[in-house]
Amino acid sequence: MNIYRLITGPDDASFCHRVTDALNKGWSLYGSPSVTYDAEQKRVICAQAVVKEVDGKTYSPDMKLGEQ
Repeated sequence: MNIYRLITGPDDASFCHRVTDALNKGWSLYGSPSVTYDAEQKRVICAQAVVKEVDGKTYSPDMKLGEQ
């Protein structure tokens, strides 16, 4: 089974740590990161898609994808 996540958050060290944590748990980057500016919060927001192949499981909409 292939699973997909989109990690989002403010452009800060915690975002980079979340992506690094996912990579170290077997996820792979999918495409390029995206950024946008939140004028109301006055900060940059980042997004990075990641994918992972998981053997022996079947997809279900109630899965917590980040825990796979």
